[in-house]
Amino acid sequence: MLTSAALLPGMAQLKTLKPGFNLFSKEQDVQLGKQAEAQVEKQVHVVHNAEVDNYLSRLGGRLAKSPLASGFPFSFHLVYDKNINAFALPGGPIFINTGLFAATENEAQLAGVLAHEMSHVALRHGTNQLSKQRFIQIPALIAGAALGNNALAQLGINVVAGSALLRMSRTDEAQADYNGTQIMADAGYNPIEMARFFEKLESQTGNPGRIAQFLSDHPNPGNRVQAVQDEIQYMPQRSYDANTGQFPRIKQLIAHIPPPPGVKRGSAPPEAAPQAPPSQPSSTFREYRGQSFSFSYPDNWQVANGADSNSISIAGAGYKITQSYYYPTGDTIHLKRDTANLIQQLQQQNPQLQMAGDSRAISAGGKKGLETTLQSGDETDRLATVPRPEGLFYLLFTAPADQSGQNIFDKVIASVRFE
Repeated sequence: MLTSAALLPGMAQLKTLKPGFNLFSKEQDVQLGKQAEAQVEKQVHVVHNAEVDNYLSRLGGRLAKSPLASGFPFSFHLVYDKNINAFALPGGPIFINTGLFAATENEAQLAGVLAHEMSHVALRHGTNQLSKQRFIQIPALIAGAALGNNALAQLGINVVAGSALLRMSRTDEAQADYNGTQIMADAGYNPIEMARFFEKLESQTGNPGRIAQFLSDHPNPGNRVQAVQDEIQYMPQRSYDANTGQFPRIKQLIAHIPPPPGVKRGSAPPEAAPQAPPSQPSSTFREYRGQSFSFSYPDNWQVANGADSNSISIAGAGYKITQSYYYPTGDTIHLKRDTANLIQQLQQQNPQLQMAGDSRAISAGGKKGLETTLQSGDETDRLATVPRPEGLFYLLFTAPADQSGQNIFDKVIASVRFE
């Protein structure tokens, strides 16, 4: 399998990427994808509009003719959500938010997003991540012919934001950019529009909330705009004339789709809205269990992103705990280096965020880690980082500046356990 290092400028010719380590067959990718698709459709507001569905099917079908799409049975669904995001499930289902559609400026940019997501399917990134995380559990299920209609439940997977099937590494993102650029060109769309769309997203610093989930699910592999531009130089010259002329009409139609019942126009789905926080943190803690970790938090705080996610948010009384993974650009994790890179990424999202002193050594879950204190206006942030096989595990604890909450954070850190 090519790594991101193989995608750097200066390569002599275009190369075909191959899927990496995987315990599943392609048929099982499709099976898991259908089960996950049914889960997702219960969690989001899928738009059912014949004209939009036909347009996406025709556009996606044209892209799917590329041999680099690997012949999977793709399906395309529009989700009523003003946040900018799109994601792919194993085997072919692809979901596109109305917010992302609104952010695209032309059909080629939309084709670039679809080609990128289709590349995650073709390169089997979702089940590759799952295979690496569940490499002991999966062979036993497959050997016992137990991978049936409840496979996701057997694997302990709930398809929510940040779950194993959706969370991509930086290498996955670089590969999806690389493969998707060629799928676009094969279908007759100018691949430079993929670079322009990513460039537009990277400039959305004034409204980070709308792209937060996109950045979480699609971590920037670094210099992605330049990487796409460099790849184009090695592609054969051709006429990019695939534009159907329907994009303006469909974009206008989507902009006027009424919100689903219970959702205000321009808002996120109701299940994504956090409940009102209580006045004071409880002294009684409850346990949160993730896929390979657990920790405790005040029992009157609310979990925003649901169970079994690799990226969650827990909030209450003006405090907030964010748990996620930072994926380094290389194949190995270095605690000090990657903590520094994570802090730099957080500062890019919030330019007011400043370090308050040096990082200090801590222990979390029996593993060596670092704690770093950060300041931003009227907030104090404490960042705990621990190297794990899945990536750099981190907890970001946010508290009002006049209430450090150090005793709460200390209890959270002391409660961390890794499987």
